[in-house]
Amino acid sequence: MMIDTHCHLCKEDYENVELVIQNMNNNKMIAAGVNDNTNKEVLELIKKYPTVYGAIGIHPTEVGISNHNSLEWVEKHLKENKIVAIGEIGLDYHYGIEEKEKQIDFFRKQLDLARKYKKPVVIHSRDAIEDTYNIMKEYKDVKMILHCYSGSMEMAKRFLDLDVYFGVGGVITFKNSRVLKEVVSFLPLDHILLETDSPYLAPEPFRGSKNEPKNVLLVAEAIANLKGISVEDVLDITTFNALSRFDLNESL
Repeated sequence: MMIDTHCHLCKEDYENVELVIQNMNNNKMIAAGVNDNTNKEVLELIKKYPTVYGAIGIHPTEVGISNHNSLEWVEKHLKENKIVAIGEIGLDYHYGIEEKEKQIDFFRKQLDLARKYKKPVVIHSRDAIEDTYNIMKEYKDVKMILHCYSGSMEMAKRFLDLDVYFGVGGVITFKNSRVLKEVVSFLPLDHILLETDSPYLAPEPFRGSKNEPKNVLLVAEAIANLKGISVEDVLDITTFNALSRFDLNESL
């Protein structure tokens, strides 16, 4: 079994979401919301499709159009069947530096929810890695996943000390991803999760086209090549990682 632990499957992402889900051939995927509208769509998806699980949260670049009601809605629906994480949350100073303080506030409040309801969190960090780390280290008791990790080897070691898991996607197949390949080669496989971030970041040879969860297999193949092990071993171990980190065993 393969599990795409991070994808976006909402109406704005695909003309035919059902076909995209069917293309996964009964493998599992975790669809992530980023704002009020997509969080509601995630709820619809998990109720309609047996292979889709959900994460709901307020993305850092969405805090400007979000308010306390948004966080209340997330909290209200955390106990919904098949909601397995809070996410996609975090910090993004590349696109949202003017909302820095509000981003930090929303990040902390959603981490507080994760602690309160014992939910893992899926974290986005762009041009904000030091602030992200400094906040995350205050929540060592929360199960944390760094989505689409793009930081340095030094930071990877610091996050690993916090027992953080690392989401690895299509970027690992890019020719110019030297640092990420070094990081993934170093990371123990038991702290790696497969993801696609669909419809973004399609792996080679589909780079530049719309990504799909089925391409998570190409990510597994790239990791297998880097580590000199079989694709089957990568799939077995990363699936086990996903089942435990997202408490999916109780849902399957």
